[in-house]
Parts: sequence; structure tokens; C-alpha cells
Amino acid sequence: MGIDAAADERLAQRLAELRLERGWTLEELARLADVSRSTLSRVERAEVSPTAALLGRLCAVYGRTMSRLLAEVESGPARLVRAGEQQVWRDGTTGFVRRSVSPPHGSLRAEIIEGRLPAGADIAYDRACTPGREHHLWLLEGNLELTVDGEPQPLGPGDCLRYVGSTSRFRSLGPGEARYALVVVEP
Repeated sequence: MGIDAAADERLAQRLAELRLERGWTLEELARLADVSRSTLSRVERAEVSPTAALLGRLCAVYGRTMSRLLAEVESGPARLVRAGEQQVWRDGTTGFVRRSVSPPHGSLRAEIIEGRLPAGADIAYDRACTPGREHHLWLLEGNLELTVDGEPQPLGPGDCLRYVGSTSRFRSLGPGEARYALVVVEP
């Protein structure tokens, strides 16, 4: 599953709460997110863990960043988070691993995320979670093609790409995994 069994349950519950807070049916959310009703139902019942792409779509519909959503299912923010205590989320479909290095907090405008994408993995985010959000992706290891708004950017170790975009696609070119630090700055 994504985080751990208890966190997956809390994530499922929070996703259901967000939908109900807006008074949406599963059918309405399915239409807005362009995801099948049955998939949404299974996610909200914690029968399956959502993929990174699905969470991206839901975050866009709910106007939240993925980090904010994941933080809502965690315990309160801490001043110091040791490496072994940092929130890790895995996409079982693509093998993508996302680690929240600096957990978000309501008063903070920036966060640091570590991403690990296995060779050959490909994740497309077809809509922005928060319009105007600035990203700085620093590739630490491997080779990555990051496409922002249809413009591919091949990246090698040490390269840093700053972007503000509405759609993005991460493709690990191999031969090993692509590991990167992503700094996200809210508008």
C-alpha cells in the first residue's frame, strides 16, 4: 500500500471527507477528476492505495498540494523530523517513492520532497494542484526527462530545473533510478 496500513485508512477517510464537505457524489467527483466511480469508491474504502497520478488529479480537484493532503492524515507537525521518521509514500503501480523531507505546515510556503523513480517509470500529472506553484527540481542521481506543459527537458545529475506549469510528466530514463530533490514554493 502507499504509506502504512493505518495511514492508508486515514488517507481514504480524508478523501471521503473532502468529497462530502463539498456535497459531491462519487459520480460528480469521478467526472471532475476524470477517474472511474468504482476506482474512487475503492480508494475511499481503503481497498486500494491511490497511484501518484490519481492523487495528483484528486489534489487538483480539491485545490490541495499532495503534501498538504498527506500532512492532513499525519499527526501534527514537528520542528525536527529525523530521516527515519519522515513520511514516505509509495506508488505500487509505478514504483515511485516520495519522501517528505520537510513536512508542510500551514504557515510555511515551501517544502522539500525527495523523489525516487525506477528506471523506465513514467508518471504524468495532467493538471496542476495549485496554479502558480513554483518548483525547483534538482536531479541528484540518474537521468530524468521532465516534461512541463508539453516541453521535454532531459536532466542529468546535478541539473536543476525551475518551473511553474500546469501539466508535468516525469520519465526515468535509466539505466538506474532517478533520485531528485524537489523544492515546492506556494504562490
